Amino acid sequence: MSATPAPVADTAPTAHPGAAPTPRRVLAQTAFEARAILRNGEQLLVTVVVPVLVLVGLTRGTFVELDTGGASRIDFLAPGVLALAVMTTSFTSQAIASSFDRRNGVLRLLSTTPLGRGGLLAGKVLGVLVVELVQVLVIGVAAVLLGWRPDPAGIPLAVVAVVLGTAAFTSLAMLVAGTLRAEAVLAVANLALLVLAVAGGVVVPASSLPGPLEHVALLLPSGALGEAMRETLLHGVLPPWSVVVLLGWTAALGWGAGRLFRWH
Repeated sequence: MSATPAPVADTAPTAHPGAAPTPRRVLAQTAFEARAILRNGEQLLVTVVVPVLVLVGLTRGTFVELDTGGASRIDFLAPGVLALAVMTTSFTSQAIASSFDRRNGVLRLLSTTPLGRGGLLAGKVLGVLVVELVQVLVIGVAAVLLGWRPDPAGIPLAVVAVVLGTAAFTSLAMLVAGTLRAEAVLAVANLALLVLAVAGGVVVPASSLPGPLEHVALLLPSGALGEAMRETLLHGVLPPWSVVVLLGWTAALGWGAGRLFRWH
C-alpha cells in the first residue's frame, strides 16, 4: 500500500502581502512629501515668501528698468515670478531634501518597502505639484491684488507649461541629489537658482539679457519655462520651442538621473 503524499505548501511568492494598494501608497507618500515642504519654515520661505516679495518689490519698486513691451508691469512680471516659484520647489527644495534623505539612509530604506523606488519617485513628483498648487494660489492672489489680469485663454496652457517645467527641474534635482554629497547639493542648488533667476531668462525674458546670454538662456530649461509662462499668460499662446526645450531637458536629465542616481 503506497503512502499518501503529504500536501505541498504553496510557496509562490506574494508581492508585499498585507500592503496597501499601489495608488494608496503613492498618495500617502505624496501627502508626506508635500507636508514636509510646507511645514519646514526655511522651505516655506524659499518656495512661497521669497517669490511674493520678489513680485511686490519688482512691481512697486522703480530701481529696475524693464521693457514690458506695452504690458503693465505686473502683467509682465507675474508669469516670470510663477516660473521662479516652480523652480524653487521642483529643483532647489527637492534637490536639497532628497540629498539629505539619501545621506541619512531614508531613500534606501523607503526604496526597499512596498512603496518601491518607482512609487517613491512618483510620490516626490506629485508632492512637488501639490506644493506648486499652493504657490500658484498664493502668488496668483498677491498678483491679482497688485492688478494682474492674465489672458484667460492662456491659463490652461500655463498649467501645461508648469507641468513641463516641473518635469525638467525635478529630473535635474534627482540628478544632482543622487550624485553629489548633501553639503555640495546645498551650495550648488542655491547657487544655480540664483544664477538662473538673474541670467536664465526666468523673471525677465531672454531678449532683455546682454550679448550671448540671450541665446544661451533660450536653450536653458529656465528660459524655456519663463518664455512659456509669459507667452501663455500674456498672449494665450504656448511657444512650441519652449515645449521642445523642456521635453528635451526632461529626457536628457531623466536618463542621466536613472543611470547615475545612487540610493546610498
